[in-house]
Amino acid sequence: MKESILSEVRGPVGILTLNRPDKLNAWNTPMRTRLVEALEALEADPTVRAIILTGAGDRAFGAGQDLNETKTFDPDRAELWMGEWERLYDRIRALSKPIIAALNGVAAGSAFQVALLCDLRIGHAGVTMGQPEINSGIASTTGPWIMRELIGLGRTIDLTLTGRMMDAEECYRIGVINRLVPQEKVLEAALALANELADKPPVAMRLNRARFREVTEEGFRDSLKAGIRNQREAYATGEPARMMEAFLAKRAARKNA
Repeated sequence: MKESILSEVRGPVGILTLNRPDKLNAWNTPMRTRLVEALEALEADPTVRAIILTGAGDRAFGAGQDLNETKTFDPDRAELWMGEWERLYDRIRALSKPIIAALNGVAAGSAFQVALLCDLRIGHAGVTMGQPEINSGIASTTGPWIMRELIGLGRTIDLTLTGRMMDAEECYRIGVINRLVPQEKVLEAALALANELADKPPVAMRLNRARFREVTEEGFRDSLKAGIRNQREAYATGEPARMMEAFLAKRAARKNA
């Protein structure tokens, strides 16, 4: 079976690649689990001083949640699903080493959130980012938490309620993308930045990241509690399943047109 997460080490930099390009690197449970394991392995490797997270192919960093998985959830499974996200987000937040998102194409929904959890983001003119979860009947909780931390409440409300996607220029203007480079230079630029960060004093790097985690911890835990409450309520109504089925049917119709 194809590995859903690819891992390699180049000098002091570990590179992790979301590897479901045929699904636009959409998340499912095995992929989340494997990414946690890969992050733990790089965290434990003393030769690795910085990490890059990217997506396979040239169309997407990640399209968000694989709706073919979540469309069958009931409230109990939705609560377990929130626990899976908690483990992944906790693992990223607890890293002692800096992590950079090398963006290629779309970063939507939970992939957008993971990109925002990275310390820095490098993208190109074709990148689009946003929180379109409302369009598939998914209530957003962790997304608005991390968006508010980085871009403020007003923009968070806009992106969450409209589900619109931002282009690269807007992302760069509001600080969601830190560096814009030509598409073919994204990984090269990410490696250069990762090597720069790898040269920084490691104790100071660890303490800085730990402090960022401390000052955002209360909001993070609150978003998880709200996520469990809201997902249980939403899935009990059946709305997410109906919306996801409709979304998938429209997508299939476009492909077959």
